[in-house]
Amino acid sequence: MADMTDKAMAWVAQQKALAPDKPFFVYFAPGATHAPHHVPKEWVDKYKSKFDQVWDKLREETIARQKALGVIPADCQLTARHSEIPAWEDMPEALKPILRRQMEVYAGFLEYTDQHVGRLLDTLRRLNILDDTLVYYIIGDNGASAEGTLNGAYNEMANFNGLAALETPEFLMERYEKLGGPESYNHYAVGWAHAMSTPYQWTKQVASHWGGTRNGTIMHWPNGIKAKGEIRSQFHHVIDVAPTILEAAGLPEPISVNGVQQRPIEGVSMLYSFDDATATERRETQYFEMFGNRGIYHKGWTAVTKHRTPWEIMGGKTVALDDDVWELYDTGKDWSQSNDLAKQMPEKLHELQRLWLIEATRYNVLPIDDRFAEKANPDTAGRPVLIKGNTQLLFGGMGRLSENCVLSIKNKSHSVTAEIVVPETEGVIIAQGANIGGWSLYAKNGKLKYCYNVAGVNYYYVEATRALPAGEHQVRMEFAYAGGGLGKGGQVTLYVDGGKVGEGAIPMTQAIVFSADDGCDVGEDSGAPVSQDYGSRGNRFNGTVKGVQLAIGQAAESSDHLVSPEDAIRIAMARQ
Repeated sequence: MADMTDKAMAWVAQQKALAPDKPFFVYFAPGATHAPHHVPKEWVDKYKSKFDQVWDKLREETIARQKALGVIPADCQLTARHSEIPAWEDMPEALKPILRRQMEVYAGFLEYTDQHVGRLLDTLRRLNILDDTLVYYIIGDNGASAEGTLNGAYNEMANFNGLAALETPEFLMERYEKLGGPESYNHYAVGWAHAMSTPYQWTKQVASHWGGTRNGTIMHWPNGIKAKGEIRSQFHHVIDVAPTILEAAGLPEPISVNGVQQRPIEGVSMLYSFDDATATERRETQYFEMFGNRGIYHKGWTAVTKHRTPWEIMGGKTVALDDDVWELYDTGKDWSQSNDLAKQMPEKLHELQRLWLIEATRYNVLPIDDRFAEKANPDTAGRPVLIKGNTQLLFGGMGRLSENCVLSIKNKSHSVTAEIVVPETEGVIIAQGANIGGWSLYAKNGKLKYCYNVAGVNYYYVEATRALPAGEHQVRMEFAYAGGGLGKGGQVTLYVDGGKVGEGAIPMTQAIVFSADDGCDVGEDSGAPVSQDYGSRGNRFNGTVKGVQLAIGQAAESSDHLVSPEDAIRIAMARQ
């Protein structure tokens, strides 16, 4: 984040130096405070023991502060905690130290982020342009995220593969000091997410309720807004930000960009409210939907239905969409959606349900598909992917390739074949993923070796029985998938120049995703290391990787366990 801020500061200064009279636009979006929560340890330690008051108490303290600040009405009610969300006293005693640490890490991360935003604003002040710059500071992630499981996570990706159970309380506690550091991919527990969505019900993903949609927002423009330090309560949505900026800058909505005709912007400028706290709101209606969680706002009323629980990413049980229970709130009077009026006002509820259907049809929300694992997996979703066919050819020097740019070898038999030239064999030939999950084909102590890393918890290795001599060779890994569902294991066999040199079993695999950040590299592992045999630096292959073929299904089968380089290139070129 420090580097990102430095670059943003330098870019703004450059624009004003080269064209001082020309306006600029910056979209400054740090990964914070989305998971994983990474921050220098000294920022975490500032919050040591600050969250001993636990999440139930934190909700009470938060709503009291919100009322004192005037950001919510004085009569706002704190919503009840749903039974799916555990009370602090219901959590295992042995787990509570790591639960507290999760929030210490998050708080340090949030302050660290705020400090760097402040650095950027200080640059505008030093350039004497802050007062003329419209600043939107939107804080949050559509409500705090409950994707970290009931216990929180050292590796958030485990839950996205249905492997959260691997992270036992003992596993988490053993990594207390590493939480928030480069080896972690951490997230806080559901209870904290609920507390940080105070005073609302639910959290991120639950787009029906305000707890899954509302973020705190600050607008700053001293020379454009007469009002100072005031609250605005008109209803608006994030799609209204762009129209506001265009109106403030006196720019028309673009009709065509680079020859491409643009769809009309669906937002409504909120500029009218800047100097008139009592102005009639101009956005009267807004639908919401995510994973079947649905809601509609209309003229101060909301009708909502929660369909899916956010932390049940894999295998969560849902009812039919038609069987979901709808709630009705007079949010003009009931800020936190605490008093359900559905039974008292069924006609009003029906009116808003019908309006939701109209808006959903208008904006292409339908049909709703509430599945997660099936949609995340292109094989079952039927979703087009970048790679066509059953093979892919990669070359030395290619790297940082995202998972959607690489042939998916998950949940199926596959092979990895590489043409290499070595004086002595050491280093990574090809790797995909990171320390939080992935696979790597590499050489260690002169021997070909394969690692399959399951969620950073279980590491499985298969190693050749003899060293690879200097010269040009074809090395190959064949993975015979056991089948029987997603994330199952299989048998790995290693070959050098068509001859078997090693074999071993891989009991389980990752079904959905390896990493949201680290990709696939040829000739090195440039991110967090997949295997424990090498570090994040100095793992580059010390020979030459001429090419690597990934193959799945029948294309991965070879009677002589060899791939003709000429045929591999011919097949790759035929798909151009």
